[in-house]
Amino acid sequence: MKELKAVSYGEILWDVFPDQKSLGGAPLNIALRLTTLGVKTRIISRLGTDALAEETREILDKTDLILTNIQEDDTLETGQVMVTLDEKGSASYEISQPVAWDAIEITEANQEAVGKADIFIFGSLVARNEGSRTTLKELLPQSHFAVFDINLRAPHYNLDTVVHFMKQAQFIKMNDEELEKIVEHLHITARNMEDQIKQICDLTGAGTLCITCGENGAVLYINGKLHTHPGFSTKLVDTVGAGDSFLAGLLAQLYKEEATPGKALEFACALGAMVAGKKGANAKIAVQEIHEKIASEP
Repeated sequence: MKELKAVSYGEILWDVFPDQKSLGGAPLNIALRLTTLGVKTRIISRLGTDALAEETREILDKTDLILTNIQEDDTLETGQVMVTLDEKGSASYEISQPVAWDAIEITEANQEAVGKADIFIFGSLVARNEGSRTTLKELLPQSHFAVFDINLRAPHYNLDTVVHFMKQAQFIKMNDEELEKIVEHLHITARNMEDQIKQICDLTGAGTLCITCGENGAVLYINGKLHTHPGFSTKLVDTVGAGDSFLAGLLAQLYKEEATPGKALEFACALGAMVAGKKGANAKIAVQEIHEKIASEP
């Protein structure tokens, strides 16, 4: 086990459900989960000066997340997403724009933070706007190990832009539906997922690629080898944040706990399933509970 420092870049926003609202955004969800797993994490983002921003800071002040790189915008509002859940608990999103996190500015403090971190995590949604996209392009050269968390939320992405950032990352994570879109866009003809993954790694230069498959677990390609896990059973409440916690768990296990890829994938799948079985993206889950979940499965 070693000390690990991470920087997460991108959106902080509020998921607004029919009956409540909760603080979220994939980069924030990942960052918060990493802190609970013992990773020293800071987030680079931007809030408005509205009531939601004040509420955001009140909540985040109670966490171990490093907040000094959150900027303030006098013009744009704090981000919101209208979330609807189908009868199975799967979420769909209506994301407002432009908002404060679309206009994250490059600063010396941000560049220094990325340069000092072991891992730099960013997503595809923050690249929808030229402002934050330009800042991302300037931060990436400072990073030592870039993790690209792909979240294709129509109409907030351009696949050429996504591929551009895939080529800047050492580690790429996406779900199986996103894999289909990217395979088609890259004109990959292989039908087998393992061959598709290998070709994407060859085309992008990424050494690690992870595909989540919902209730069917996940696939991890790392160091030239493929690892799979069938997933864990759970009574689904909602899927919001499950993939974010999965990624946080996988990164913490691989690079902080120095677990084997198979064990890291197992831990991440268990954590993701547990989040899907609770309401909201950032439910409190102790590490011991995750190990108990793993031990309880046949």
